Amino acid sequence: MHCWRGLEDIPEGWGRSVVTIGSYDGVHRGHQLLISRVVERAHELGVPCVVVTFDPHPSEVVRPGTHPPLLAPHHRRAELMAGLGVDAVLILPFTAEFSQLSPADFVVKVLVDKLHAQLVVEGPNFRFGHRAAGNVAFLAELGPTYDFRTEVIDLHVSGEAGGGAPFSSTLTRRLIAEGDVEGAAEILGRPHRVEGVVVRGAQRGRELGFPTANVETLPHTAIPADGVYAGWLTANGEVMPAAISVGTNPQFDGTERTVEAYAIDRVGLDLYGLHVAVDFLAYVRGMLKFDSIDDLLVAMAADVKRSSELVAAYERA
Repeated sequence: MHCWRGLEDIPEGWGRSVVTIGSYDGVHRGHQLLISRVVERAHELGVPCVVVTFDPHPSEVVRPGTHPPLLAPHHRRAELMAGLGVDAVLILPFTAEFSQLSPADFVVKVLVDKLHAQLVVEGPNFRFGHRAAGNVAFLAELGPTYDFRTEVIDLHVSGEAGGGAPFSSTLTRRLIAEGDVEGAAEILGRPHRVEGVVVRGAQRGRELGFPTANVETLPHTAIPADGVYAGWLTANGEVMPAAISVGTNPQFDGTERTVEAYAIDRVGLDLYGLHVAVDFLAYVRGMLKFDSIDDLLVAMAADVKRSSELVAAYERA
């Protein structure tokens, strides 16, 4: 799959294509249905399909300081989209200048001149261009002039998570912030993942017999509520059952929120400097401050046991 960062990366001679545009943060089950439709239509027309997205999130440029927590970094989204059969992902740098493009200019510069769109597939609420003035009706209106068609897919899908509300990135972020990682997984179609580089922390876990990977998460990452979780730690391509701690480490009066993963029953791991992934399968308990270190150790042993059980049950399901 091609992954282009900016219009200049699109190769000369790129032919007609089927295009969809959006944030697609998390590539959740609603996104998956729409993207699968895009892939299907591209196969029917015998042309490649392209997903267009933006970096940073447009809200950060239009209203600085409002960048939403991210469910997946761009490389992860591209990986997930490739698994759905997408041929190319175009990540457009969203700058103040770019935000001033009128809807008509956006259509010409991106869809017509560069991607040679034959068909544009969007949801009914899609908006684009300066002040989000463009919509699917405007796309359909411009289509005959520039030789492309517009198809609107109304995928109103929902599940038990969030009380049956439609699948959305906003709902997923809320569930993660509340620690409901199982509800978030229902929407995503997989466990929520946090990525980053393993850095040196206070090394208290090592001193207590539970050495953890202290993950320096990527900017704007959606991090679950403080607590202990069961999940996986992936490093160097190896997936390991893990007990995961999120919080400020109140036992030692910490102030900085961290994500730390203990690879269950693994000895002698040296993960410093590695880019790792942490997948959150289930909530185990809230973050507590214990009366003594001995009480903490008892709780940690119970956390590891429960996490191991939850991971094993998940893998058997």
